Amino acid sequence: MAVPGFIICIAVISITAVLLYRRFNPQAVLIFAGLLMISFAAAMGLHPIAVTKPSGSFVFDIVQEIEDGFISNITRIGLMIMTIGGYVAFMNKIKATDSLVYIAIKPLAFFRKYPYLASVIAIPIGQILFMTIPSAAGLGLLLVASFYPVLVSLGCSRMTALSVIAAATIFDQGPGSANTAMAASLIGKANVEYFVSDQLPLVIPTTVVVMILYYFSNRYFDKRDLKAGKETCIREPEQKGKPDMPLIFAILPMLPLLLLVIFSEYVGLVDIHLSTTVAMLFSLIVSVVFVIIVKRDFRSVIDMLESFWKGMGSVFSSVITLIVSAEIFSQGLISLGFIDTLVTGSTHLGFSGVVISIFITILIFLAAMLMGSGNAAFFSFGPLIPDIAPRLAMNAPDMILPMQLSASMGRATSPIAGIIVAIAGVAGVSPVELAKRNLPPLAGGLFVLLLFHFIF
Repeated sequence: MAVPGFIICIAVISITAVLLYRRFNPQAVLIFAGLLMISFAAAMGLHPIAVTKPSGSFVFDIVQEIEDGFISNITRIGLMIMTIGGYVAFMNKIKATDSLVYIAIKPLAFFRKYPYLASVIAIPIGQILFMTIPSAAGLGLLLVASFYPVLVSLGCSRMTALSVIAAATIFDQGPGSANTAMAASLIGKANVEYFVSDQLPLVIPTTVVVMILYYFSNRYFDKRDLKAGKETCIREPEQKGKPDMPLIFAILPMLPLLLLVIFSEYVGLVDIHLSTTVAMLFSLIVSVVFVIIVKRDFRSVIDMLESFWKGMGSVFSSVITLIVSAEIFSQGLISLGFIDTLVTGSTHLGFSGVVISIFITILIFLAAMLMGSGNAAFFSFGPLIPDIAPRLAMNAPDMILPMQLSASMGRATSPIAGIIVAIAGVAGVSPVELAKRNLPPLAGGLFVLLLFHFIF
């Protein structure tokens, strides 16, 4: 039954791609496509419908997949993303973002002549932060609150600024990454040992190449957009005057990021651990206190909090709903055995171990792009590698490392990935256009990663 399931997946994927290209509502398209594949999988006996509380009815259980998707996402990452979205809106409302830009522009004035250089420097900085805040969507939104306005004020286009923020999360590395933990366990290494001995030697040179590719790629896309008259094209550096709020407000957009880094278990300064949501809510309270002290009008400050709730609601309607839809779509692919069939087929092609490894690595990249999740793609392929490697005369670590890294690279090229949807939604640009902009440099980066790992 694996082949019929695979054929159904290809048909559904094709129809979904056509509908999305014709600008049908992506949430509706992905949900119905996912439910259709889940229904086929259950009817064909490939995968039972797994819901938290079965109703006893096949039809109602299928619909309950939607409820389970919302519940799991809102309790897992949904509340965090909504809180960050609300916090970004509140920072704009109290003009704390303006204060941050005003202070940051002076020491960074040199980069006004070189905005693309400023943008690519943000990539390794973001990658370091990603190791302490191992949530792609969470870090992306935090960087939108802090890095994004500074990059735009230096003359970067909105798309350029967002693309390098997404690029900060292209490698799930460091001990806190779920993919790192999975890969390390599969090859029998400790997380830290795997990070230092395996990931870093491959990530560092690949990051340098990716930075170069983003530099030239973004410059090309901006020039093309400029000719087309698009709003997101390159802009002149902003020359804003001093904001009418105290400059100490500049610390507020950075406060959640600072808290999460300082209290990270990997920094180890103090024995206190914060979740991203708690850090955001604490920062919100501090921000409200700041504004009350300055304005001395309790009622007006409380009224300003409306922007926070509206920001949360806006992120829910545009981001959370799409993440849930993408997850149901992904579950449909897994239920029909799409991923398993790809892996099984690739191991029967008769090629050498290196060729098969490269082929599976590219498949994981494409699967992450299709599913919008690096974790889902790698968790589907990864556990199969220890059994496959001996048959191909390959070492499992040699196969798993590029596969694990390619999963997070593919995520940044997916228009339905949580981070792409989240940062594009907050900045008011198309997630499809952002994913398109990320594809050329990351496809090049994947090529270099494979070349460096398997050849050099």
